[in-house]
Amino acid sequence: MSNKPNTREAILDTASKLFFSQGYHATGLNQIIKDSDSPKGSLYYYFPHGKEELALTCINRTSEVVAQKLRHHMENSKSASEAIEDFILGMAKDAVESSYEGIVPFSFWLAAETSCISEELRTACKSVFMDLQDVIKKRLLDEGVENKPAADKASVVISLFEGALLQTLTFREEQPLLAAAKFIPVILG
Repeated sequence: MSNKPNTREAILDTASKLFFSQGYHATGLNQIIKDSDSPKGSLYYYFPHGKEELALTCINRTSEVVAQKLRHHMENSKSASEAIEDFILGMAKDAVESSYEGIVPFSFWLAAETSCISEELRTACKSVFMDLQDVIKKRLLDEGVENKPAADKASVVISLFEGALLQTLTFREEQPLLAAAKFIPVILG
């Protein structure tokens, strides 16, 4: 049985955490290799175009996981408001259970740091935000909200969530996410 998928996942997990905790520019490929306990050539084997390709893969992987969780909540809740509240409360629970180390904001760390430097990374971060907003917007449209208000509400919800998640991880307390969840019905009402 090959351990290649495990090595690739270890590299991605490590890179995501390091990009968030110390920034894209301060994170070196040697540190990612060392901290992920990966063989030296494995990073370039999986990511032949280097750091930017690795960052893009991290962004896309995080986006897929988070969008899938959000879609699940949307499909299994009575309303968009209930779905988003449950989604945010689930993230708060995950943050506490991981001692605030197992959660990485969707793309904030990279969007803020690289938007002026790499058009490809900026575009990937934009796609993450748009994909999440589209999940919310679609449900709001299904609930009869007009297109423009649905798009605006989805944007505000993602901004609120991303900011609350960042504060939760910075303060190492769940209160910012709990507060955000409490105001979702006000925003979507």
